[in-house]
Amino acid sequence: MTARSVLRYVEHRIAQHPGTDVTFEAERLGCDWQAVASTDGAAVDVECMSHTGRSGHPGFRRVCTSFARVERAE
Repeated sequence: MTARSVLRYVEHRIAQHPGTDVTFEAERLGCDWQAVASTDGAAVDVECMSHTGRSGHPGFRRVCTSFARVERAE
């Protein structure tokens, strides 16, 4: 007798993990400047614009970090 496998495909969804926030960060490429990490993306953008106004540096790396959770779709 041969063993048989049954494959069942279940739909999943991914969403932000409950109880966590999205964190925004930015740093200047070419100098040591960094914005203070915040859950307020607009506040980080204002810090970048203020740095540009003071230094003339126009380029930044922006990072948005969130925690996700995969669950079965029902």
